[in-house]
Amino acid sequence: MSEDTIFHRILRREIPADIVYEDDEVFAFRDIAPQAPVHVLFVPKESVRTLDAMQSSQSHLVGKLAYAAAEFARKEGFADDGYRVVINCNAHGGQTVFQLHLHLLAGAPLGRFGTSK
Repeated sequence: MSEDTIFHRILRREIPADIVYEDDEVFAFRDIAPQAPVHVLFVPKESVRTLDAMQSSQSHLVGKLAYAAAEFARKEGFADDGYRVVINCNAHGGQTVFQLHLHLLAGAPLGRFGTSK
């Protein structure tokens, strides 16, 4: 990674983080401002600014992120109870760090999105 987002700096070990998963293409660490009891970010090591900016040659990365998140959920023992994965895209989609990443949220019942009141 030659970019300089906070995620790139974590990967280069310039910023401390609780890294919970790493392989040749993906690394994952606990979010410092968790939105659930378990909140882990899965990030490709290859620089991809947003989901929308991803090239077809990079499309396998989304599968790698999802697989790594599922493996983590199984290993940590909460897969059967359930979890949520989210990819935000661009500012209106809630993306604040412009490097593709997947949020894994778990550890408690999560509210539903898109329900009317």
